[in-house]
Amino acid sequence: MKAGGQFVMLWVFTFFLCLAFPHVGWSMDEVDHSLFGRLLDKHVKDGVVDYQGFQQEEKNLDQYLKVLQETDTKKLTPNGRLAFYINAYNAWTIKLILSAYPGIDSIWDLGSRIFKWKSPFQKEIVRIEGKKMSLDDLEHGIIRPRFKDPRVHFTVNCASISCPPLISEPYEGPTLDQQLDASVRSFLNNPERNRLEGNTLYVSKIFKWFAEDFNDDVVGFFLQYAEEELKQRLRAGRDRLKVKYLDYDWGLNGG
Repeated sequence: MKAGGQFVMLWVFTFFLCLAFPHVGWSMDEVDHSLFGRLLDKHVKDGVVDYQGFQQEEKNLDQYLKVLQETDTKKLTPNGRLAFYINAYNAWTIKLILSAYPGIDSIWDLGSRIFKWKSPFQKEIVRIEGKKMSLDDLEHGIIRPRFKDPRVHFTVNCASISCPPLISEPYEGPTLDQQLDASVRSFLNNPERNRLEGNTLYVSKIFKWFAEDFNDDVVGFFLQYAEEELKQRLRAGRDRLKVKYLDYDWGLNGG
């Protein structure tokens, strides 16, 4: 066989090998989130964060943050990459709270007392691939614009009571879609978070702050994830519905 023919055969073999074994070749989902998973399972219950427990195991949290710092995100699958960034946001937020815990009642206390009136979300505490960035950089510079998935708003946790709750497990690439859907459904169908009263749909201010991410159609987004009873009521009154935004409680989401 001529050299050119051998090259073609090698290329074809490699192509079908990558199809048969998706973790061989161009992308991988290899980040080990198990350490973070053990911490979340132990110190997060029904969205309430035990920051004292995290503080007692801060060395383990730091070890996980080091894993994130050493990860080459270009080698991850798209879902693995998004899961990585969500976990990074949540883990670094916990680390931020621990920098002043227990002497704070809100993440915003860190802006006034620790960072000299600078927003805590703009402090460059995050370390990824050798770069320093803020939580805002991570959320608004990477997660939202790159992935364009409104479901992420119900996964990144700002350490506050009104923020969609931190779940007791890390997000993982292979199960990410199911986890994203579950987080959205849990938040939207919780009457303590959002509720329909008569012709008024009371919703989180997240829908106001990031209206463009929801195509300026709050009701339409609810209809995708609402449980059957709520979905029927939304459909029945859709033409008459008014949307109002609830006050946001920035109190710390745990003790």
